[in-house]
Amino acid sequence: MDATRKLKKAKISLMRSPKFALWQGIFMLGTVVVRDDIPTACTDGWNEMYGRAFIEELPDKQLAFVVAHEGLHKALRQLTTWRALWTLDAKLANAAMDYVINLILKDTDPYCEVIEMPMRDGEVLGLIDEKYRGMNTKQVFDILKQEQEEGGGGGGEGFDDHDWEGASEQPAEEVEAQAKEVERALRQGRMLDGKMNGKNGSNLPREIADLLKPKVDWREQLREFVNAICANKDASSWRRVNRRFLHLDTYMPSLVGESVGHIVVGVDTSGSIRTEDITRFLSEVQAIANHVHPEKVDLIYWDHAVAGHEEYDAASLMTLVNSTKPRGGGGTDPRCVSTYLKEKKVKPECVIMLTDGYIGDWGNDWDAPTLWAITDNEQAMSPVGKTIHMAA
Repeated sequence: MDATRKLKKAKISLMRSPKFALWQGIFMLGTVVVRDDIPTACTDGWNEMYGRAFIEELPDKQLAFVVAHEGLHKALRQLTTWRALWTLDAKLANAAMDYVINLILKDTDPYCEVIEMPMRDGEVLGLIDEKYRGMNTKQVFDILKQEQEEGGGGGGEGFDDHDWEGASEQPAEEVEAQAKEVERALRQGRMLDGKMNGKNGSNLPREIADLLKPKVDWREQLREFVNAICANKDASSWRRVNRRFLHLDTYMPSLVGESVGHIVVGVDTSGSIRTEDITRFLSEVQAIANHVHPEKVDLIYWDHAVAGHEEYDAASLMTLVNSTKPRGGGGTDPRCVSTYLKEKKVKPECVIMLTDGYIGDWGNDWDAPTLWAITDNEQAMSPVGKTIHMAA
């Protein structure tokens, strides 16, 4: 088998393995070339280059390890994120990245069923050390730097090269586009990982978890969503009395734009939802009320069907958490909410769906602008409406 076909076989073995489901999309990013002038393997953080002779000498599992290693350089965006470390000490930066990646790979396949570290003449190629477990690249670099200054260490040599110069020459817009592609691939991989390895999937490496954390506070995104719905509503009007003051026997004009008139909040109460999840959902409903001041809220509890429907006005919203009675506990099908709204002729200005994100079919028949607020499943992304991931 020639080097190119052997390399392709290694990629396919990784992509077919449930152990590497998280990285499946990553393995397809960038270009891959096989050249005679590459001693081992190399990446610029997006593209991969392999030496023909190096490929030919490695057994299949060892080659698969090398391919996964180069893929993780891309997944962690190391040659972009840690460029400053390269300017300080390129050798230590290279070693620090490899120590982090190789521990992740060891944990992914501890019994070497799919990959194993490459070897030559009975000696392991590459860097691995348990003392760096749980650390990111910067933390490992700092330790290596301190050891070097104390007259020891130095980091050691990995089996691949890192094209920092090539990475640094990429235009900013290209780097940004690549980062988005990596995040998209990781979120899709996280979803596939959950399907292949159970609801929660395999353990998410710390650096990947950091990449997938929400970058913007969910409340800011909620306000942006509501503001977009209320566009051009910025004038006071007596044509609609402001209901928030009626309980005080006070008549005021609606300052349309300061609040949303009528919203629906759908709360997921399916079997995957725990008591603490319900508590958090309700606190978020209260936070929504405090931030956007709706004049009316239809609170709908749902699992595979609508299990409860409660109505609140501006005054009773203040006691929602204490007065509400959550219901549900069955399967998960958010389409029941859109169907229910049509049947009951409920026509809100917007719908906010609170869920853990473990959903098979999101539905596509939503008449009002819909925001999906996900509390748990970091890779969940609704094809309809806007999706935000709520920070803890």
